[in-house]
Amino acid sequence: MSLYHLTRERDVLKNLKIIIASIALFTWAGTCFSENISPSLPLHRVNLSARASVQVVQDLLTMTLTTVREGADAQAVQAQLKSALDAALIVAKKDARPKLMDVHTGRFGLAPRYGRDGKITGWQGTAELVLEGQDFVRISETAGKLTTLTVANASFGLTQTQRDGARAQAQDQAIALFRQRAAEIAKRFDFGSYALVEVSVNDDEGAPFYQPKMMAARAVGLDTAPVPVEAGLTSVSVTVSGSVQLQ
Repeated sequence: MSLYHLTRERDVLKNLKIIIASIALFTWAGTCFSENISPSLPLHRVNLSARASVQVVQDLLTMTLTTVREGADAQAVQAQLKSALDAALIVAKKDARPKLMDVHTGRFGLAPRYGRDGKITGWQGTAELVLEGQDFVRISETAGKLTTLTVANASFGLTQTQRDGARAQAQDQAIALFRQRAAEIAKRFDFGSYALVEVSVNDDEGAPFYQPKMMAARAVGLDTAPVPVEAGLTSVSVTVSGSVQLQ
């Protein structure tokens, strides 16, 4: 074999060894990298949740008064609505007090009425006035004075202060219950303690809807009689859920 061929064969073998060594190095490095980034799966993890509710008295009343007008002319109907609403606003604003009773307008609009031939035969409009606040007596008495409007509905709720206080109480109770359950579960499985892995806190509030029946009083002429309203209780609930590591 010539010297050229011997040299050529040595170069090929040398390159082949380099390639094999590189493949081995890459394989080893990939294995080490994979071992480093693979998180060890936690053992003895338990998911659980706890819920607590606090009942509080509803301290916010929202009362909506409305009027409906109909007619063949849209401008005339709109003028009638505006007149009724302006008259109610004059009376309501005299009794308005910040937080005790706030006054603002609600929905105001007209809609066409169609005949069998598809043509407009008239117009119907609605105007609303909203009384909202913490002084139920003031709101009730003011609503009774508004002779150009009638009460459409009334609903009770919570002020932000009342809601925040109830939420804080329910949250403390739910967290304490969560911790108690976690400790009990750890003990039941013969573990000495637990470590918190993750947790979420969620709250919700459900307020019943109340609609007073005052139409009969208006019918017999007691136009200025206070609208009967009575608040109830509502629940503010907080749920704490998450997972713990038994130790």
